[in-house]
Amino acid sequence: MKISLRKSSAVLHLAAALSLTLFASCQKKETALQSLEGHTKNAVTASAQPDRSEAKLAMQCYNNAFYNQYGTYGPSFKAYYYSDVTKSGRMDFWRQAEAIETLIDAWNANNDVDFKNKIQYLYNGMRDAYGLLWSNNKYNDDIIWGALMCIRAFLITNDGGMKDMAKNNFDLVWSLAWDSSLGGGLWWTTDKTTKNACVNAPAAICAMFLFYTTGETAYRDKAKMIMDWMVNKLYVASTGEVKGAMNAAGVITEGARTYTQGTFIGACGELHNYYPSDNWKARGSKAMDYTKSVMCNASGLLPDEYDTDDTQGFKSIFARWACKFTRDFGYQGVYGSWLNYNAAQAWTYRNSSGLMWAQWWRRTPDNYVNSFETTCGVSMMNCVWLF
Repeated sequence: MKISLRKSSAVLHLAAALSLTLFASCQKKETALQSLEGHTKNAVTASAQPDRSEAKLAMQCYNNAFYNQYGTYGPSFKAYYYSDVTKSGRMDFWRQAEAIETLIDAWNANNDVDFKNKIQYLYNGMRDAYGLLWSNNKYNDDIIWGALMCIRAFLITNDGGMKDMAKNNFDLVWSLAWDSSLGGGLWWTTDKTTKNACVNAPAAICAMFLFYTTGETAYRDKAKMIMDWMVNKLYVASTGEVKGAMNAAGVITEGARTYTQGTFIGACGELHNYYPSDNWKARGSKAMDYTKSVMCNASGLLPDEYDTDDTQGFKSIFARWACKFTRDFGYQGVYGSWLNYNAAQAWTYRNSSGLMWAQWWRRTPDNYVNSFETTCGVSMMNCVWLF
């Protein structure tokens, strides 16, 4: 992923297709601000899980603001998400993939036919814009995010092209990025300057999903190789922190982020059933505990990540894998209230169009938001319906 700063403002209007009833349901009046200070061990505020209908509505509001169907694609259609509410252009590659993953999260919670159709059309838009093999992208993590989106979409649509695109692009990254330097691991870019959690952890998840869908055990083996390297180099066993990156000299250069914690948790969850003696479940739980107790504020609210616009959507990635981990291992009693609280807070501070930015302690602005920051609340609201 490339870090880029963008400043702009615009007035957000509802599209004519949104009904008055939907508009009324999306509206949220001003509420008092909640302090986000105090990153200490927390006591989660009790909070009810948002209704499933509200989770679905959150996705509909997002689609209303950003979805653009721009033509036919063979017998089907093609679409993309705009980068912001000004509708001045499409989201860039990796953020587009993450927005589609948010739509996949919403389909998993609702099985809505319109969501399924839009997944197909948005995937077609990715093919239309970027082709089948993304070898011209120097960012290996971008390619992995795209491949992971494709294999998750395949599980919904059964479109073989999605599986092929996931497989071919994962294989591309493996051939370019895995080597024995630093004991293994995938390089973040083709420049080979750092090996980052943001490519390795999602690649492990993608490899496991490719194993499930192709039956090729080599993918499972690669997932374990990646995660063994992460445990040795980036995971802090005493705390559950997942460091962000190690440079070519073996020096840690980045700390934890919600998305690196989340994808590490997700990969641990996928590996556990195949390697139960390797403590993957315990490692995933430790990483969950670190996120909850160290990265969140005193009430359990996930942190703002607003240093650049490339970081603002990280919590959507955490949401999908943390909630799946909670469901898969029956940890609802341990993490359910915390995750529900974050979902409820995001929805509480939505704007008049039903959009939620990633600062879940104050009201979302009506005048300007981008389509990456606004994935976070949608994913969290829908993913809590996994458990």
